[in-house]
Formats: sequence, C-alpha cells, structure tokens
Amino acid sequence: MNVSSSSGASGTGWLKIAAFAAIYIIWGSTYLAIAFVIETLPPFLMAGGRFLLAGALMFGWARLRGAQAPSLLHWKNTAIIGGMLILLGNGAVVWAEQRVASGVAALLVTTEPLWVVVLQWLGKTRQAPSRGVILGLLIGAVGMLVLVSPWELEGTVDLLGSIIVFLAAGAWAWGSLFSSRASLPSSAVLTTGMQMLCGGAMLLCVGTVSGEWQTTNWAAISQRSWLALGYLVVFGSLIAFTAYSWLTRVAPPSQVSTYAYVNPVIAVFLGWAFAQEVVTGQTIMATVLLVAAVVLITLKAKK
Repeated sequence: MNVSSSSGASGTGWLKIAAFAAIYIIWGSTYLAIAFVIETLPPFLMAGGRFLLAGALMFGWARLRGAQAPSLLHWKNTAIIGGMLILLGNGAVVWAEQRVASGVAALLVTTEPLWVVVLQWLGKTRQAPSRGVILGLLIGAVGMLVLVSPWELEGTVDLLGSIIVFLAAGAWAWGSLFSSRASLPSSAVLTTGMQMLCGGAMLLCVGTVSGEWQTTNWAAISQRSWLALGYLVVFGSLIAFTAYSWLTRVAPPSQVSTYAYVNPVIAVFLGWAFAQEVVTGQTIMATVLLVAAVVLITLKAKK
C-alpha cells in the first residue's frame, strides 16, 4: 500500500515537472515561432487559421467527452473573451512582431499583470493595490521606459509596435477579468475551444478585409513558416494549454503563475540564439526590471 502511494506521488511529481516545463519553454518559445511564421505567412490569416484549427479540435474533443452543448449566452461571452484575448491580445502581438523582435514582444507582454492591477483599481470594485503592488507597478513602468528607450540608450525599439503590444497586454488583462465573472460552460476545454473558434474567425475576417488573401505570395511560403505554424497549433495551443489547465487543478496558483516571469526570459534567449536578435545591456536591464515587477505584483497580490 505504501509503495503504491509513493509510486503515485512520484508519478504526479514527474507530471508536474513536465507540465511546468511545457508552459515555461513552449509558451516562451511561441514568440520566436510567430516571428518565423510571419516571415512568409500573413499575420492575421495565419493567426486566424491557427486558432480555428486548435479551437475546432478542442471543441470537438470536449463534446465527444460528454461536455454539454453551450447556450447562446455562453457563445456570446466566449465571443467577447475571444475578441479580447485572441483577436486583440494575440492578433495584435502577431502583427507587431513585424516591427519588434520576438524577445521584446515577450517582455512587453509581461505588463499584463500590471494591467490587471490598474483595471481592478479603476473598475467597479475599486480594489486598491497594496504598497508592494504599487512598488511593482512603478518598477514595471521604469522597465518599460528602459526597454522602449525614448532617450536612445542603445538603439531604439519601434515605438508603434511597442505600443501595440502594450495595449494587447491590456486587452488580454481585460478579457481575463471578464472571463472570471462571465457565465461560461463548466468544461474548461470546451470554453477555450469556443474562445479560439470565435477569436480565430474574427482574425480571419480582419485578414480578409485587410486584403491578405490578395497580397500574399502563397507559392513563396517557406517550409520554416509552415513548420512554425504547426508548432504553434500543436504545442503552443494544444499541449501547453492542456498542461496549464491540469496545473491549475493540482498546483498552487502562486506556482502556476510563475510562467508569467519565466516566459520572457526564455523568449529573449531563444530570439538571441536562433533569430540573431540583439540582446543589449539595455534589454537585460529591462528584463530584470519587468520580471522583478511581475514577481513582486504576483507575490503581493496573494496577500
């Protein structure tokens, strides 16, 4: 009996290690994968196709596993969430990576917890942050200024692209807060599949309206772009999400949330190693400041 219990605990421990590795490394690597995809594939059509495919697989799997059919209210709420998270949160980042390095985009996305604090502060609940969280906000603001470099310390980061990613992080934060209080299906897999389907459809519409079907040279799409797209669908959307969903049920939230400050470090390293992205002393300084801000906010918000 004791041996079996010990074996089960050990198995769960190894599963946790594998799951954390997935959300740390895979989600951290998606920024580089996006950069490879949009080398020859159009940003909005690519992102739309990615999420439609992943969403259809998740939705179908959940229904086959017995999840109840969603109501019209569920579709309405998931459409709102999909619009904020997938269309604005992810689609804007994909577009912006045409102008900013993947590592820089990942660092700017770390401002999402800062947005959550500010939105809760200004929202109906008027949830005032603690002194520790305010300190984290200030450190994060300094990190942003160092990264974007308005005074041109060591070169410049594209201002428009940086602003777009920063606002995308805000959209993701708003969508996340809305999802925490919205009426949604009991199945997390079904809900996420619906969000991906709605957001993916919106991205396809944006790509169509912006003329990406006509302006893309489909014959010139590289093998690297196709492989990176497959990686985003299978690993970024399906495997990593499944690992994250499982971790939220078996690990403390304070542990699960650590992906928010590990991902940008992974992204900066991979961008430097595989895409020849320049990592300056300024980038390292901004990385330290932004990660420290997220760590501080995450820890103090648990109080």
